[in-house]
This record gives sequence, C-alpha cells and structure tokens, in this order.
Amino acid sequence: MAKRLGRQTVELERPVCIAAHAAVGGKKEGEGPLRRYFDHLTADDTFGEKSWEKAECKMQQLALQLALKKWGREAEALDFLLAGDLLNQCISSSFAARESQVPFLGLYGACSTMGESVALAALLIDGGGARTAAAVTSSHFCTAERQYRNPLAYGGQRTPTAQWTATAAGCAILSAQGVGPRVTHVTVGRVVDKGIKDANNMGAAMAPAAADTLLAHFRETGLTPDYYDLVVTGDLGKLGREILLELTGDEGLDLSGCHNDCGLLLYDLAKQDVHSGGSGCGCAGSVLNGYLLRQMAEGTLRRILFCPTGALLSPTSTQQGESIPSIAHAVSIEV
Repeated sequence: MAKRLGRQTVELERPVCIAAHAAVGGKKEGEGPLRRYFDHLTADDTFGEKSWEKAECKMQQLALQLALKKWGREAEALDFLLAGDLLNQCISSSFAARESQVPFLGLYGACSTMGESVALAALLIDGGGARTAAAVTSSHFCTAERQYRNPLAYGGQRTPTAQWTATAAGCAILSAQGVGPRVTHVTVGRVVDKGIKDANNMGAAMAPAAADTLLAHFRETGLTPDYYDLVVTGDLGKLGREILLELTGDEGLDLSGCHNDCGLLLYDLAKQDVHSGGSGCGCAGSVLNGYLLRQMAEGTLRRILFCPTGALLSPTSTQQGESIPSIAHAVSIEV
C-alpha cells in the first residue's frame, strides 16, 4: 500500500520504473539547445498531415511508437494509456489512442499533464491496478494559437510576457519491473488562483501553483532542496521562474541553487524568438522524456523533482473575463 506522507504527498511503497521514454519535436525545437535529445525531429510541422490538429495527433502516435520500440514490446503489453493535450476535449490524445487500442484514460491538466499522467500511472502500478502504463502528452504551436488566441494569419504582436507553445510530444512507459529511473514520490497539486487574467502572462498565473506544490512536497517529505540534483518546473518561463523563486523564498524555501524550468531549457531565449520561454504540454513532456531522463541515464543527474505547471483556462473563460486557475504536480524521479 502506498504511504501517504500528508495531505498531498504519497511515497510509493514499490518505486515504479520508467522503462522507456521518447520525445518528438518540430522545427523550432530542432533549432534549440536540446535538439540532440529528441528521438524524432521534423522540419515539417504538419508531419505530413492535412491539418495542425492531425499533426499533433501524429506526434503522440510517434512518441508512443518510439518508446515502445525502445522498450522492445508491442502496445498490447500496456495495461493503460494515460494521455492529454491542450485541445478541446483532448482530441489529439483520444484520436491517437484509437490507433493503439490500449485501455485509455484521457487527462486534462493543461501544461502540467506530463506530471499528472506519470503520477497517476505510478500510483496505479504501485497500487496493483496495473503492471505497465504509458504516459503521453503533446502540444502544437499552431493548434494552440488557433484555439486560445488568434488565427496564425492574423499576425498579432506578442507581448513580452508571452510564451511559445512547443510543437512537441513526450512518452514515458512505466513498469512494475525493469531497469531505469524510478518514481518514488508523488505530490498532487491544488488549484491555485491569484486573480491573474492576462492570458498572455501564463508564467505569473502558474507560479503560485508551482510554489504551493513545491512547498507541500518539501514540508510533507521532510526533504530539503539539496536532496535533488535538479528541481525543474514546467513552462513558467523567465518571468514565472522569477516569481516562483520569490514566493518560495518568502516561505523560507531557497530553490535558487537547484531550480530550472522546462520553458527555459527547451529554447535559446537569446537566439530564438520565444519571448519569455516555452510552454505547452509538449514542452515539459519532451524535456522530461528527452533531455532529463537521458541525463539520468548518463549519470549526470541522479535525483530530480519534476513539477510541470498548468493554466486551467479555456477560450470561453477568457472571453467571460474569468481569472486563470492553475495547478502543478510534482514527481520525484531517482536513479
């Protein structure tokens, strides 16, 4: 039985192995500093499909196929597929899942979905409800812009606080047995809303949720930040990271020496026009399943706390003047 350490944190009785993983990216991701960590990159962001939405679906399929190939097994060996994306009704995930025919659990945590899917897969396996599960997520710059902001042809000017939605996907295959890094703790986030209404300033909206989850994790586990080689949030970007460090610092939690953000790792802010950094489900998803887990395999990192963040808004809520509720889920991964 998994061990609850507090209101939000569970310590797994039998740490769950990440047996295989894969990352897929588009043209801009292939021009960034992490290009060598992707398993598949393309200069064609349509991925040979007739629409951006079909392209995003194709990315999820590719990520799962590549991870399965590394694992050396077929989709039939998976007990569950947990997946999500940014689109209405998570169509990228559900349309991709119909090809694999694996029992499917669709998730929506916005850009925190990679953390949510890995956390739930690990809890399912540790609890005996599954032996294996795949956690998959994706985003696409063009699908996100079309849904949340303006048609691409509109050519609107982006604000300095805006972030670039990654055209990317990631897949992690979790197993009760195997060789690889293991999920040891899960801290489930709470919905936090500080009244931010600017849909072009996601970092400011999500930073309080990241702070809330990280403070809960360290409080409930009794660990300190120096236990981890890296505490990595997802998609706060440059401004959001500054707010996070200020918020946690005010509570006596100094993350300045061990923290980074997937939205800052994926792109070169000095050379690529991404304003405040990267965002989207595929940002944290590809950074985890490409760069971070590869670093763990190479021995550069041994313990990481992966804490992707998500802004739980919709076009409808934005148009109605609602603020932006946010969430973050933290997963401890250790060699």
